[in-house]
Amino acid sequence: MAVQHAPHVMIVEDESSQREILAYNLEAEGYSVSRAASGDEALEVFRASTPDLVVLDWMLPGVSGIEVCRQLKRGAESREVPIIMLSARTEESDRVRGFETGADDYVTKPYSVAELMARVRAHLRRTRPAAVGQILQFDDITLDPETHRVHRGDMELKLGPTEFRLLSTFMERPGRVFSREQLLDRVWGRDIYVDSRTVDVHVGRLRKSLGADAMPDPIRTVRGAGYALG
Repeated sequence: MAVQHAPHVMIVEDESSQREILAYNLEAEGYSVSRAASGDEALEVFRASTPDLVVLDWMLPGVSGIEVCRQLKRGAESREVPIIMLSARTEESDRVRGFETGADDYVTKPYSVAELMARVRAHLRRTRPAAVGQILQFDDITLDPETHRVHRGDMELKLGPTEFRLLSTFMERPGRVFSREQLLDRVWGRDIYVDSRTVDVHVGRLRKSLGADAMPDPIRTVRGAGYALG
């Protein structure tokens, strides 16, 4: 049975007690967590780990949270990652500034941890649907992450665990070009060393399993960049 890697959440909070409370609750829900205590550290950790969602405090030492948000939303690889902004600023003008900078959500302090966890789940349902059990559909391909079954039209396909995770990654973001390094992180995990060319081998196996020799090949090779679905 294939294992779907847990969504990865980055917490950016300079108050250590708040940071650890958030980390505890996120890990209790099965997410992997990385931490940063300043804006500069947040940008470094993001580049190293490429999280699926960022919980970002506005008031940070050094680079502010609002500037971190602005920089992440400008980056080609980071602009699609949802950001939940945390702030003690309650004025409407502050909320508007947060959203205009690129925040996807805005939560004022003090906040309910239960409500924040619900907001995290809601954003991840949109960006990592397979990881939270939602059935994925692309053209005539259907993937059910809970039963680990894949169909193309009326035909059930037999995929190995790695090919299943690879297809799941593609189907969560149709049209997005994934580099080999991004696929290695998402499919194999960050703690395992695998040569990047291994990705090519498994993409080839996935294409074969999808019947690309007899039906239209849904996987697109982007020379010098990576692979995309559609």
